[in-house]
Amino acid sequence: MESYAALLAPHFKGKENDVTEENLQARIRGNLLMAFSNKFGWLVLTTGNKSEMSVGYATLYGDMAGGFAVIKDVSKTLVYELCRWRNDGDSGPVIPDRVLWKEPSAELKPGQKDTDSLPSYDKLDPILKAYIEDEMSFRDILDLAVRPARRRGDQHGR
Repeated sequence: MESYAALLAPHFKGKENDVTEENLQARIRGNLLMAFSNKFGWLVLTTGNKSEMSVGYATLYGDMAGGFAVIKDVSKTLVYELCRWRNDGDSGPVIPDRVLWKEPSAELKPGQKDTDSLPSYDKLDPILKAYIEDEMSFRDILDLAVRPARRRGDQHGR
């Protein structure tokens, strides 16, 4: 990152740090991982889940770099559920507990949280499900937000 910052400094002179520098970190990682992939024949797995990918909360040529997006169709809330399920298995926990209780973050700047840019995933994921999987209209999704107590499957008030 320091090498990139030095290279870009004359061009960015007078400009505040912003998402540009944050995304550079993800892109540097992606570049290095793809170099290992090319050299050793390894497959890089992208880390974006359905929630992040659906709203564009991923860095092009960064965490989107890779040969297979293994959790591309798994919502962020389901990722956490699957991790907890895995930890409850017979072999005991393999995912550190701190990972499951830490607030989600891209970790590209100090103190950053996903909720700085997005709604909480417990709010976002049902909206994405309604739109992507249930093919609900914008108006129907708004109606769900206004009347959240409606029964599942009774999306149109019938």
